[in-house]
Amino acid sequence: MVTPEQKKRRADAFHRAINPVMRMMPGQVVLETTGRRSGLPRQVPVGGKVIDGAFWFVSGDGPRAAYIRNIEANPAVRVRLGSTWRTGTAHLLPEDDPYERLNKLPAFNSMMVRRLGTAPLTVRVDLD
Repeated sequence: MVTPEQKKRRADAFHRAINPVMRMMPGQVVLETTGRRSGLPRQVPVGGKVIDGAFWFVSGDGPRAAYIRNIEANPAVRVRLGSTWRTGTAHLLPEDDPYERLNKLPAFNSMMVRRLGTAPLTVRVDLD
C-alpha cells in the first residue's frame, strides 16, 4: 500500500515535470501568487472555473502546497483566464467539501486532483 508521504512525493515529481509545460499551453488557467519569502511572482497552472464572478479551484495538496502557503501570507493574486490576467483576492475554504466542489469543476483536472491529491482544499478567488 502507498503511504500518503509516498503519494505526495510521486505527485510532486509529476508536477515538477508537467507544470512548466502546462503554464505555456494556450487556454491553461495560471494562478500567480507572491512568494512568501522571495516576494517574487510565482506561477502555477490550476484547473478551475469562474462561477458567479469568482474563480473556484481545488488544491490537491492543500496547506502543503507552496502556492497555498503563499496565499496565506498574501491573498492578493492574479489569474490568467484565456489570454487575460485578472487580479483578485484568494480565500482558503477548509469548510467547503473539496470532493463535492470537484464535481462542479472541469472533469479532467478534477480527476487529476482526486488521483494525486493528498489533502484537497477548496480555494475561491474573488476577481476584481
